[in-house]
Amino acid sequence: MNIVEAVLLGAVEGFTEFLPISSTGHLTIVEKLLGYEIDSPDITAFTAIIQSGAVFATLIFLWKDIARIVPAWFKGLFSKPARDNQDYRFGWAVIIGTIPIGIVGLTFQDTIETTLRSLWFVAGALILWSGVMAFADHAATQVRHEGDTTWKDTLIIGTAQCLALIPGVSRSGATMSAGLLRDFDRVTVTKLSFFLSVPALFGATILQVHDEAPQISAGVGWVNTITATLVSFVVGYFAVSWLLKFISKHSYSIFIAYRVVLGSLLIVLLATGAIEPK
Repeated sequence: MNIVEAVLLGAVEGFTEFLPISSTGHLTIVEKLLGYEIDSPDITAFTAIIQSGAVFATLIFLWKDIARIVPAWFKGLFSKPARDNQDYRFGWAVIIGTIPIGIVGLTFQDTIETTLRSLWFVAGALILWSGVMAFADHAATQVRHEGDTTWKDTLIIGTAQCLALIPGVSRSGATMSAGLLRDFDRVTVTKLSFFLSVPALFGATILQVHDEAPQISAGVGWVNTITATLVSFVVGYFAVSWLLKFISKHSYSIFIAYRVVLGSLLIVLLATGAIEPK
């Protein structure tokens, strides 16, 4: 990997991480087009690690919310009256919502990093989950808002987040769809998706750094990995800002259409042998 490719992959990650179009799916496609073995340990680790850049961007963008929720959660641990605070309950809701993906991710780590990295899975997931997104976007009443969030909601949404371990489904696409089916408005489900992503993606980054550091050193290299992460951070910040403004006035239809087109194109390329699935 050269520095230009690292910048390109970082930009792809930052732009697609929070859009419901699957950042891992896009990275897998671009990595394959660049000639990499997409299921090799250093590439799968690189793909997971550079997501942390977009997560840092989210932390900055949501800093006011985090600065309000975290102190309220800690205060509620030691004060019974403080537990009536919605921010305390929201803090617990986020924690509970991240448990499912931690369990599933660790249990099926080998399958996720090998079998599911096939571009056939990416293409199929892009198209099939588009149907779920379309149904959720149409069926949602959007009568509930951030203050209505409970741990049951985030547990359901967090369980849906596990499906994002299949490249092509999209973590944000899965969580947003589940949130809409819980009747939350689009801005709320988008922010919930951001909050639930933080522990999940940071956890994946720490795990990959711990397990695959030698492979990164011998393969894509730490300079390229850090460069891609920094680019992901910068691009991710602007992508988050744009998405929240866009989704407050529009449906997910443009993303759904894009997913179907990309998935269909990928199937054609795979079926004709233009690219290999791995």
